[in-house]
Amino acid sequence: MTTAADQLSRSALLFLSRQSNLKDVATRLKPFRQLASRFIAGETLEEAVDAVKALTAKGLMASFDHLNEAVRSPPETRDEVKQYLRLLARIDQVGVRANVSLKLTQCGLLFDRNLALQNARAVVADATARDSFVRVDMEESAVTQVTLDIVRDLHSEFGERHVGAVLQSYLKRTEEDAKALCAERIRIRLCKGAYLEGPDVAFPAKTDVDANFVRCMRILLDSGVYHGIATHDERMIDATLAYAARQHLPKGAFEFQMLYGIRRDLQEQLAKDGHPVRVYVPYGKHWYPYFMRRLAERPANLWFVMRNLMKG
Repeated sequence: MTTAADQLSRSALLFLSRQSNLKDVATRLKPFRQLASRFIAGETLEEAVDAVKALTAKGLMASFDHLNEAVRSPPETRDEVKQYLRLLARIDQVGVRANVSLKLTQCGLLFDRNLALQNARAVVADATARDSFVRVDMEESAVTQVTLDIVRDLHSEFGERHVGAVLQSYLKRTEEDAKALCAERIRIRLCKGAYLEGPDVAFPAKTDVDANFVRCMRILLDSGVYHGIATHDERMIDATLAYAARQHLPKGAFEFQMLYGIRRDLQEQLAKDGHPVRVYVPYGKHWYPYFMRRLAERPANLWFVMRNLMKG
């Protein structure tokens, strides 16, 4: 498949990820559910806990994510807070090496900023009481600034040990955001980004996204703050390891982060080599948007689904 065709497929899949009217149809199709199980740890909390136990046995850490973005009503946001409080309690009970990731649209950001802050604060307060950590996920560029504003509010109250942010290297603003957040000692997960964005805010070319990733990675590693370098791209991993070696950083100065079900071999090898590795473990019934974004990262996976659909 050509690069242009790949880009077209990616754009189409990202568009479909936002079509909530297709979700019910897609999630009833067995091939979609089969492939989704590669990327999603299950629909229930206990299925996710079992997945994380298996990761822990291999020397890996985890970050749980309950999938339910773009919540539209206050009662739904309260349900999300309850889910995260149960999750934090379960992490303590089981004793796995894990924290949690939280999207602010789960907390009400699309309709009430103050409610989103209030709900996120409840989760971070509980995590702080447990000496745990909440990663506030980044979403589409339309909410980048307000997300960082809320992270700053939470960080000022709870500190770097208990709350952090995510930056995406495909956004043109990210290098400056990285400098600012590092100066404030806010922990960052650096990833490439997986949403459909226009050329006014995002780099269209993969080479530019990669170059920005490396620039931002160096900013993070120079900051003296414990950050997460989130990538499955071996070139980005090699660049990170090479820069860390040049700067004489110990292996525990930062961690690598990867997605559940992607490059398990690489996850385990890095852990065996003594590098901290955290796996992002999503679970829940509302897995369709997340799954479509994973398909968009590797459109060839779509042909697996199509072949199985044609087989009936």
